[in-house]
Amino acid sequence: MSSAAPLGRGPKVRAAVLAATVVELSERGYSAFTVDNVAQRAGVHKTTVYRRWPDRDALIADALADSVAAEIPIPDTGSVEDDLRALARSLVGWINSPSGRAVLAVMLPSAGLPAPPDATRHVFRDRIRRALPVVARAITRGEIPSGTNAAEMIKTLVAPIYLRVLITGESVDDTTADAAAALSLTAARAGLFS
Repeated sequence: MSSAAPLGRGPKVRAAVLAATVVELSERGYSAFTVDNVAQRAGVHKTTVYRRWPDRDALIADALADSVAAEIPIPDTGSVEDDLRALARSLVGWINSPSGRAVLAVMLPSAGLPAPPDATRHVFRDRIRRALPVVARAITRGEIPSGTNAAEMIKTLVAPIYLRVLITGESVDDTTADAAAALSLTAARAGLFS
């Protein structure tokens, strides 16, 4: 008989299921992913999972959003240069983590396997949206030109990192992150995002 208390229905269940989802994705991939396996990993019945998430794609999207939000916080250092560097370094750290690799594997299915739902792409659009205040604060402080398109600036920050990881298959590190931050800031200060 197990001495562990049941997880119940609260935040502990949600956290356990989301963590199990990321592990399941990292080990089995999107095409072999099942709610049954997630429930077993989390120590809950599958009806507990379906009570909160109507299907596997909703569960995956929530787990990915949770993972990205936890591992890539939106900085507020008081300096756009430091904020961009911190944001880029968090992204690189996440990409190099097991959960980051799992998310990226879901985003890039192999030939012949089912494509992930569009909801997973929403996770990345949401992170861009959440990072927009970094640019707004920089405009308010006079660090970059008024009228700078915040979304384009953030996309320029992350693009060189994702290019290396997803297209050329290169590894990324803090040097990559710092160069991406410098590129984005230089372009913004030159008025390229107006």
